[in-house]
Parts: sequence; structure tokens; C-alpha cells
Amino acid sequence: MSNLSIQLPDSLYKSLQKLAEQDGVSLDQFIALAVAEKIAALTTEGYLQERASQGNRSKYEAVLAKVADIEPEPEDQLPSA
Repeated sequence: MSNLSIQLPDSLYKSLQKLAEQDGVSLDQFIALAVAEKIAALTTEGYLQERASQGNRSKYEAVLAKVADIEPEPEDQLPSA
């Protein structure tokens, strides 16, 4: 484990304390989880952008054209407004 010393505005620190308490975890655990969630979000965004850049619209449309044009099963239909 590594130690990290940071300075936070008092208001942010108080919010962190309150949220950690509501979540039933220590402040350290709450911050570690928040950092992990941010890393996961940014990593996922980069991964999806990379995958999207490899996409080919004409191949996608060719595959989509093979799908039968039929009504969905009743349990798969959206409710009408």
C-alpha cells in the first residue's frame, strides 16, 4: 500500500466524511473506492473509443440487413404511449 497526502478544501472534506459515514466505510475506503471508480470509468471510455475506431459502418449495415424485418414478440414490445 502507498500513502498519499492531499489537501482538500474544508467543505469537500466534510462532504467526504459525511458520505463515508452514510456508506458505513472509513474515509480511506471511501476515497479509494471513488478513485477506483474514476479509473474504471476513464479506462472503459478509452477502451470503447478504441473499439469504436475499429468499426466499419458498411459491414455493420450489411450484417443488420440480414436480420428479418418482423414485429418483436409481445413481451419484447415497448408499451404504447
